[in-house]
Amino acid sequence: MCGRMAITLPHDAMAQLFLAQPANDLPEVPNYNVCPTQRIAVCTSEEGRRLYRPMRWGLIPPWYKAPNDGPLLINARSETVAEKPAFRTAIRERRCLVPASGFYEWDRSDPKKPLPWYVTRADRAPMVFAALWQDWGHGEERVSTCAILTCPANAQMSQVHDRLPVILEPEDWALWLGEEGKGAARLMEPVPDGELTMVRVGTEINSSKAKGDGLIVPVPLNPA
Repeated sequence: MCGRMAITLPHDAMAQLFLAQPANDLPEVPNYNVCPTQRIAVCTSEEGRRLYRPMRWGLIPPWYKAPNDGPLLINARSETVAEKPAFRTAIRERRCLVPASGFYEWDRSDPKKPLPWYVTRADRAPMVFAALWQDWGHGEERVSTCAILTCPANAQMSQVHDRLPVILEPEDWALWLGEEGKGAARLMEPVPDGELTMVRVGTEINSSKAKGDGLIVPVPLNPA
């Protein structure tokens, strides 16, 4: 799954990269510990133009009477996304891109001592996740929400976890956004081995309240 990430990318640069119009109320960056339910910036394609705008990380289905009315839906499994009631319309009609610097995953082979890893692209380019979105509103509360697609892990990632976010290349962004017709389902595959870099980081990231660039600093695998 993808349950925590770091976003340090300047919004202006990302809007330019996506050729998108940026909103005025984007969340503050850098943020080295982005947690579920926080606001993140995403790229959507609507009415012939791309927008770079904030959304809540954690999709809220239309039938929820409150944001916490059911399970927290931060991820959607690629294998079942077209069947699940919470996602099946959005995966056809409302796909988006979520840029990040990297994400965290935990090796839980010892349940009493989960060990965090920080994962980035090996080429140091921004990591762009495939995602879907849903507007939700009840009473006076209105919010745009999203969930990140996951797929089975590649061999490299499977050493730590059995799932991996769906990571898209620039040449695939238009297809995922629905700008190039049908066929986006073929993009929901793991990136090839070797395209990611994984480093062990300190257990400070185990806390959702931790802050600062020290969270992504590598630590020795076998400290003396």
